[in-house]
Amino acid sequence: MTPRALFGLLVLLVACVGFLLLRLAVGRVPLESGGWQLVLGWPEDAVRPLRIGAAGSAIAAGWSLGLSGLFLQVLLRNPLASPWILGLSSGAGLGVMIALAGASLAGVAAPSGGGLVVPAALGAVGALSITWLLGREQGVLEPLRLLLVGVIVASLAGALSMAVQDVVPHGLRGDFIDWMMGRIPEAPASGVLLTCLVGAATATVVATLGARWIDLSCLGPDEARTSGLNLPALRVALFLGAGALTAAAVALVGPIGFVGLLAPHLARVLVGPAHRVLVPATCLAGIAMLLGAEAVRQFIDLGGGRLHVGVLTALLGGPCFLWLLCTNRGWTR
Repeated sequence: MTPRALFGLLVLLVACVGFLLLRLAVGRVPLESGGWQLVLGWPEDAVRPLRIGAAGSAIAAGWSLGLSGLFLQVLLRNPLASPWILGLSSGAGLGVMIALAGASLAGVAAPSGGGLVVPAALGAVGALSITWLLGREQGVLEPLRLLLVGVIVASLAGALSMAVQDVVPHGLRGDFIDWMMGRIPEAPASGVLLTCLVGAATATVVATLGARWIDLSCLGPDEARTSGLNLPALRVALFLGAGALTAAAVALVGPIGFVGLLAPHLARVLVGPAHRVLVPATCLAGIAMLLGAEAVRQFIDLGGGRLHVGVLTALLGGPCFLWLLCTNRGWTR
């Protein structure tokens, strides 16, 4: 490992630990006169599980989204690719909208919070399946075709979500909008959190062990094949890995954007393009970004409650995305 890579990993690790401690230390307490007061300090026993739950959710989702973004950037050979390119975010949103509409038509209580996890996961998996089936050419995944199919699936799912809103009462539309903004649950569903963590850890180990093959795939199809790489099999693995990681993250925290796009670039700047180091660095970068956003948003109150974490990542990530687009940043540093 080069000194640059070692230093980059150390910086990312320190950032993760620092943001974790900040998230555990910052909180809000209700005032007798109404409203909330920001407090700093080690949490009391009553609120400690909530802060730990929020930190754990941010770690799991940031880890999964960062790694998913790296897989997609390698698969599509596009440094601007992100997890939402497969239409998973819109598919999850459609699943949530259908669940709310179904509850309204059936006259039962609408799901909220953790109750939206299952429909979100089903919607994401449905979008992934459609993209998988239509993104192949003669049985082989093709990056350009996959990209176009993902965009179309996302557009259709978004349009269907808007159409379903016509049969949902106005009050439930607020739940849908709140979920679409992204939120870090303080009491996450244990099964979803564990699935997200185990999936991210497994993908990290497999990708690190197979880093040589990922490096070869970045050279181009001809060079990869002459080096003995089974490129179609690698594309399938990257696609399924990215899809599963994103679906788990969406089910846990909702559609939070830009983490999967920017985490690989931040890691690449710090440690270089070699995937043996870039894979763990991207995981740390994703964790640091989402933990940092979750900690920072505790300080932002616009009068209607704390700012949604998805809004904050979009406000910070949007300009970075435009910078990447305008400067046409490549694969190496």
